[in-house]
Amino acid sequence: QTLAKQFAYLLILDLIELLKGLASTLVDVVVPPGQEITVCGDVHGQYYDLLHIWEINGVPSVDNPYLFNGDFVDRGSFSVEVILALFAWKLLLPGHLHLARGNHETQSMNRIYGFEGEVLHKYDEGLYNLMCEAFCLLPLCHVLNSGVFVVHGGLFSYDGVTLDDIRRIDRVCEPFDCGLMVDMLWSDPYPGWGRAASKRGVGVAFGQDVTENFLRTNDLQLVIRSHELCEDGYSVEHSGRLITVFSAPNYCDQMGNRGAFLRLDGDTLTPRPISFCAVPHPPVRAMQYAPALPFFYSFGFGPGG
Repeated sequence: QTLAKQFAYLLILDLIELLKGLASTLVDVVVPPGQEITVCGDVHGQYYDLLHIWEINGVPSVDNPYLFNGDFVDRGSFSVEVILALFAWKLLLPGHLHLARGNHETQSMNRIYGFEGEVLHKYDEGLYNLMCEAFCLLPLCHVLNSGVFVVHGGLFSYDGVTLDDIRRIDRVCEPFDCGLMVDMLWSDPYPGWGRAASKRGVGVAFGQDVTENFLRTNDLQLVIRSHELCEDGYSVEHSGRLITVFSAPNYCDQMGNRGAFLRLDGDTLTPRPISFCAVPHPPVRAMQYAPALPFFYSFGFGPGG
């Protein structure tokens, strides 16, 4: 049973007003000494696995803050439940529940991978349009205690990008085909050096030297990103300077992977990964509300991950 339509509308409208108050595309987050923050990666409409995270790790609170690093929706068929839950927590705890935009918080992805169809099935076009407006207002990245850069996709097509450059990005739009915003939503690390063409056809593949240069330029110690399935839910790369976290276990009910989240303490910002397995959900298949797609795209192998 879904939230009554009038309350869903009120929730999204309130969330839009809250997000309009953000001054920057980059949000600085302070984690006090003695406290921890939890960073989650892609959830992709897997609502019952999201609830399982909160069962394992506690619900969001002033003393148990969370950062969800994009790709809340699409592919999983409970995306409406995921996004309404996250938006409700954001309204309740605006300074302790943080949300970043992923490449799937965009109309082009929602049209293909199921979120648009799901909202139209469960609600109507008006609510979908409001959700798209809210997605455009989400920040693109967070910086924890001036030391950890958290972004959905990855780093940039050229060196020298500063945090001030990121702050100046106009985030309130649908992404273009290239540029800093697209890199942040779509890029991936790779084990080599320098840069290479992205396997997705969007963004860039960047090597360890690119990561180290960005961290050095901005006096940071670590990059946390999401955007890619990992067998154990997380992957440590680039000599420990970059971590991928992915929080959708048994992705699309097909992949058999574990999910994970990261706990970071405010004293040292040392990431502590915690992996978990998928839990059962009602018998609604992944991609239930998406248009027919080739298998290659439907279950995570195409460019929309």
